[in-house]
Amino acid sequence: MPDKKIGIVTGGGDCPGLNAVIRAIVKAGTMDGYASIGIKGGLDGLLTPVQAEPLTLKDMDGMLIRGGTILGTANSGRFAAKTGKGKTRKVPQKTLDEAKKNFEALGLTGLVIIGGDGSLTTAHQMFDMGFPVVGVPKTIDNDLDATQMTFGFETAVACAVDALDRLHSTAQSHNRVMVLEVMGRYAGWIAAYAGLAGGADVILIPEIPFTLAAVEKKILEREVQGKHFTIVVVAEGVSLDHKQISQDKGAADREIRLGGVGHQLASQIQSLTGKDSRCVVLGHLQRGGQPTAWDRQLCTRFGVRAVRMLAKKQFGKMVALQANGMMGAVSLKNAVNKIRTVEANGELIMTARALGISFGNQV
Repeated sequence: MPDKKIGIVTGGGDCPGLNAVIRAIVKAGTMDGYASIGIKGGLDGLLTPVQAEPLTLKDMDGMLIRGGTILGTANSGRFAAKTGKGKTRKVPQKTLDEAKKNFEALGLTGLVIIGGDGSLTTAHQMFDMGFPVVGVPKTIDNDLDATQMTFGFETAVACAVDALDRLHSTAQSHNRVMVLEVMGRYAGWIAAYAGLAGGADVILIPEIPFTLAAVEKKILEREVQGKHFTIVVVAEGVSLDHKQISQDKGAADREIRLGGVGHQLASQIQSLTGKDSRCVVLGHLQRGGQPTAWDRQLCTRFGVRAVRMLAKKQFGKMVALQANGMMGAVSLKNAVNKIRTVEANGELIMTARALGISFGNQV
């Protein structure tokens, strides 16, 4: 086995394209004289007993199109650095020391951490402790400010659009209001893109406060026009009746689980309008399945760039897609703790408004 070894770990929620990044790292690393070691089950795999295994070119067969992650992942555990919106938790020194000892025992030259805001916040703390780390941005939420796009997002949008295509026919057949709840946490990117591409009539996102009166008005306007069905897309992180809906209150080792706003919204719409209203929560369907062609090429480019950064000892940085479409690098310090949100008066929203799509903030 070569003396140079790349450690690879996937953290946070799973999403389409993780295996494509792993594949790119292993293939590009092999070309550059590196062996690849996969850390299993998230960063906790670096703790005793260590969970690690070699990754070979043969292992990468079929990985480009395979969803999920062959290494496993976790969005909780001893390395969790985010416990809520804007709240950062310091990873215990004892945990970092144990991981550093095992990292050195594995003979790793560097560690590629593939993850979102939480995982990359942990990566930044590890870099400060002397770990030679490089980050790759992963989240279907597309909410990392330091990169133009994260992988997994485009596939999640495609899943949501497919659902909207299907909901249109059943909504029209029954003259119903259909509410589709999508993921995104505190950013409305999935809802906005999917709603625009999927022909929604109402799009509700965290960045634009809405009122039920405005939603009711839009639905009744469509009734007058002879359109007796309405499609509503709602992001899981919106505030309904001045509060965000969550499944629990979170814990010390993970973030709050958002979700449930769709059903409450559908119930209130039915009470206000008298129209039969149903909700579909897309949930983890957005995280599964094969990555789209766009995400596959993005994952591949991210993985190759990560290997090049390790070779040049550009540690403490994250691979980023720049505004010019080229690959670049930003410091992990600047890559985390700043959520990229939808601009309320930006071109995306103005395009939707020009089509008559309501964002629930005009009565």
